Amino acid sequence: MTQRQIRIIYRTCWTLALLIVAIPFVFPFLWMVSAGFKSVTEIFGAPSLIPRVWRFQNFVEVFTYQPFARQYFNSIYIALAVTAATLVISSLAGYALARMRFAGAGLLMLFLVSALMVPEEVTIIPNFFLIKWMGLMDTHWPLILLPTFGPHGVMATFLMRQYFLALPKELEEAGRMDGLSRLGIWWRIALPMSRPALAAVAIITFLFSWNLFLEPLIFLSSLEMFTLPLALSNFTDTYGLPLWNLQLAATTLAVVPILIVYLIAQRQIIESFALSGVKG
Repeated sequence: MTQRQIRIIYRTCWTLALLIVAIPFVFPFLWMVSAGFKSVTEIFGAPSLIPRVWRFQNFVEVFTYQPFARQYFNSIYIALAVTAATLVISSLAGYALARMRFAGAGLLMLFLVSALMVPEEVTIIPNFFLIKWMGLMDTHWPLILLPTFGPHGVMATFLMRQYFLALPKELEEAGRMDGLSRLGIWWRIALPMSRPALAAVAIITFLFSWNLFLEPLIFLSSLEMFTLPLALSNFTDTYGLPLWNLQLAATTLAVVPILIVYLIAQRQIIESFALSGVKG
């Protein structure tokens, strides 16, 4: 047996082993997609990934049962807004904490990191009174402001700071000799070199905002203002029982943007996590 044949057998065995290990992770997703095309009776009947009768009307009824298209749009634009705001603020704050020396910088970083240890449920009540005092109830502003300036924003800032610490200072010194200001160095040198970290922050922030449930549940009351996580729990009959076929069809549609974002940016996020731990 040649060396090439041994390598082929080795890779084939590894591929088969990985496929077997992946089955428990992939099967629930495949079952969800399959159940979106079934009736409620068939969903709770004999388990099968192939529907006996393909009910494509489930995906049509999803949009007629409630304003699902508007709710879908709400989740998309809120996630994009939170992602854009978090990228700007976390990169600015992370660069300042990594490169600028000022009194109390270490204490400030300690306070920021300690904010990550506070559970979300602890701050939801004071946030509720704050949002109510600001007159922003039943609007999308709380869903944009709280993730951007809350613990998730702190996490993004910490990730950007770690990445900026790993960048060579010689490039910034060269930019300073060319007459660039701090803001110019951040824009022209630091940001272009931190694309992996920006990609990581972008995908994590998008997924975080997309899956947000507690804040919409607290701050939203109008059906047209709902986001997808809240809308999915609203597919119920007059007795409050879930309409499983519609709920699973809607969940299948809700997963599509997440898959697209992850498939596009998976390499960047892995690279960012590897590089962000070079310096502490």
